[in-house]
Amino acid sequence: MKWLEELQTVCPNIELRFSEPLSKHVSMRVGGPAAAMAFPKSEGELATLLWFCHGRDIKPIIIGAGTNLLPPDGGLDTLAISLLGGLSLLRLLPGNIIEAGAGVPLHKLAVFAQEHALTGLEFAHGIPGSTGGGLFMNAGAYGGEMSQVALETDVMGFDGTLSTLSGAEQRFGYRSSAFQSMGKVIVKARFRLAPGDPGVIQATMRELQQKRRNSQPLNLPSSGSTFKRPAQGYAAALIEQAGLKGLRVGGASVSAKHAGFVVNDQNATCADVLALIAAVQEKVYAHSGVRLETEVRILGGEQCNS
Repeated sequence: MKWLEELQTVCPNIELRFSEPLSKHVSMRVGGPAAAMAFPKSEGELATLLWFCHGRDIKPIIIGAGTNLLPPDGGLDTLAISLLGGLSLLRLLPGNIIEAGAGVPLHKLAVFAQEHALTGLEFAHGIPGSTGGGLFMNAGAYGGEMSQVALETDVMGFDGTLSTLSGAEQRFGYRSSAFQSMGKVIVKARFRLAPGDPGVIQATMRELQQKRRNSQPLNLPSSGSTFKRPAQGYAAALIEQAGLKGLRVGGASVSAKHAGFVVNDQNATCADVLALIAAVQEKVYAHSGVRLETEVRILGGEQCNS
């Protein structure tokens, strides 16, 4: 592909890898290679990459921690852009506001808040995603969601220009946001928090992390909670009631510890994972009449910040 050669010429100072296995960059550990993968270290480098894609009609994949992404086994003939650790701005602003780059891990963001005696992000401490991905999906746990603390978010268009979405403009919903359909990339965000006791905040984070260890298969590759919470009950309960704990397709299985998790416990392929997800959806519907929707995102050329 001609654009691969052009990429090296246009972006000589940006870290690039070619035929990079996407399985190394998603938590399920599945997927073939991306034609190229870039690791921008600044907003300027990201703007250069987006401008490059815009001029060549390339639809890049934007990856944060990759905690809810499933790349195809055959890989993707496109550019993947990893923001994790690259857009790493993290600072305290006046008025109990924290500004964080899209590549900051959520657990690091939560610890930073605790260290500055600010409460509101305790729920995010155990979520293994990035700040950008958390906003993109409106990540949440134990009664907390990014929408509760996200003051405003800066996004970058493919022409390199920045704009800001504030408050309701971010259109947060259950595992959804305006960022999923606007064709722009989350660059950084500001979070309004409240003063709190650092010791109490830390204790809460430890308590929530212990709950995760006790109930979730954290020792196995997964994409976290596989299905969205349906209107009728909880996905994990419906899956368990259908007798699907331990159900297997190839190297993927429904976790015996938490039925809401599909895990890669025997060198699964993406095809194994997708087939298992489909089987669970079919069997749960036959048992309870509830159609489970996936929380994980299947890559195939669309833009994701997850």
